Amino acid sequence: MTITCSCTQKVKADLVIINGKVITIDKDNPTAEAIAIKGENIIAVGTTSEISRLIEKGSTKVVDAGGRLVIPGFNDAHVHFGPLDPDYIELRYTTDPSVITQKVKEQVGKSIRGELIKGGHWEHEMFIDKKWPTKELLDKVSPDNPVMLSRADGHSILVNSFVLKASGITKNTPNPFGGEIQKDPVTGEPTGIIKENAESMIKTGEVKTVRTAEEETVRVWKGYLLALREARELGVTSVQVPGAADFEAYEKLQRDGELTCRIDIGKSLTSDKILLKNYLELEKKYPKENNWIRFGYLKAFIDGTIGSGTALMFEPFTDNPSTSGLSMMPYAEFENMVITADKYGFQIGVHAIGDKGNNWTLNAFEKAEQVNGKRDSRHRDEHAQTIQLSDIPRFAKLGVIASMQPTHCITDKKFCEKRIGPERAKGAYAWKSLADAGATLAFGTDYQVEPLNPMEGLYAAVSRKDRLGEEGDGWRPEQKIKMEDAIKYYTLGSAYSQFMENRKGMIKTGFLADIIIVDKDILVIPENEIMKTKVDYTITGGKVVYASGR
Repeated sequence: MTITCSCTQKVKADLVIINGKVITIDKDNPTAEAIAIKGENIIAVGTTSEISRLIEKGSTKVVDAGGRLVIPGFNDAHVHFGPLDPDYIELRYTTDPSVITQKVKEQVGKSIRGELIKGGHWEHEMFIDKKWPTKELLDKVSPDNPVMLSRADGHSILVNSFVLKASGITKNTPNPFGGEIQKDPVTGEPTGIIKENAESMIKTGEVKTVRTAEEETVRVWKGYLLALREARELGVTSVQVPGAADFEAYEKLQRDGELTCRIDIGKSLTSDKILLKNYLELEKKYPKENNWIRFGYLKAFIDGTIGSGTALMFEPFTDNPSTSGLSMMPYAEFENMVITADKYGFQIGVHAIGDKGNNWTLNAFEKAEQVNGKRDSRHRDEHAQTIQLSDIPRFAKLGVIASMQPTHCITDKKFCEKRIGPERAKGAYAWKSLADAGATLAFGTDYQVEPLNPMEGLYAAVSRKDRLGEEGDGWRPEQKIKMEDAIKYYTLGSAYSQFMENRKGMIKTGFLADIIIVDKDILVIPENEIMKTKVDYTITGGKVVYASGR
């Protein structure tokens, strides 16, 4: 064990952790027993004996880890974080489509006529019949309410006839560019499934709720507090939000002492120079030097998803040869957006799922470098799910970060090879190949597409097995990684992706004190115990923001 400490300073700690198995993610000092914290920062890392010298009786808070594992707080590099809706119909892991009908019926019974009913996270590949759901599941229980239920990937929505009628969508409505109105192959009528860019056509025709503005404000505020509570209970101390979120809401949370998770908030990628200049002003207000609320990266979509059959592929889908997926915009338009935003100095992240979508993303980043010159841009490929093997070395060459979500692998593996075949699957969720080729990886969850719990991601990264467990070595086991590396990508890798690797993501003197203590040693326990692991303490900015049993 390598333990070093400079504990000769006279300053006493505000908080110390002793008797821990500390995995620091610091290659120069990989393990320790104890940590001393002053204010927001770590002031010493070493043995329990050394760190105990920094305890001042009566003023220093002492947390005895009792031999438990201590690691940096999780930094979710790709998460759709925001206030939770208590009325949202949760359909994750549903196997019987009739459950959808029942849950919608129950929510309609609690709602006023014309009020929008929202829910989601259904996955038709988990249904008993593996068929896409249709509006008929909804119509009989919601004749007078609009219903919108998102697929787990967020790239397809099931709506009822009320919504179709309010939107003016009929059998004669053409598909928009980059979108699809799914239609019955026999009747030609819309089935209720709306994909990708076609979602912009949806109008709900909802009535205003009976809640007052004040009641709605209170409801949303409670939603923020619920989300932050979930994050800290799971050991998530930082989140990076792709796209829109409310800067002012998080500022208020911070002023009120309720912000227990650091946050980066991005904006949509654009080539509009007026908008880009507005972004620059926003970036000045929330600069990279901040530690809590920061301007993030500019996000674009180049394609859809494997599950919805809308990922952009070079060749047709194996199970549906009539399509090779959808691009969200022509390549020339996309490339121009990337070059323009890069010229202004922004970091760019692109949702890329299919092999062609990923190829286009790398091509655009490469072109921006050629046009604008090489810089430390740290552009990001968000998801990087299916990659041509020849494109894997380009990540390191171009300095493009592979921002990946391991749970997508164990969710999608049920249907991935059916969609794209075994040959293309060699480059699917290929985090080991990317790492071996020198790419920087940053892990996250894509919550609420997937659960926020990092333990599920760690399990997926090291096992590539179904959540219920399975025999054998897992799907495409050559892509499995070690737990130490999975933790690193979820901490230091994510910090690097947001230009914070010099002060976050390691347990190191001078770094921000974002630390968790867990109840099981995930480095040595059997795979089937990883997802059962709980967080006992979450420390963000030197403060204990969650302690189990309190």
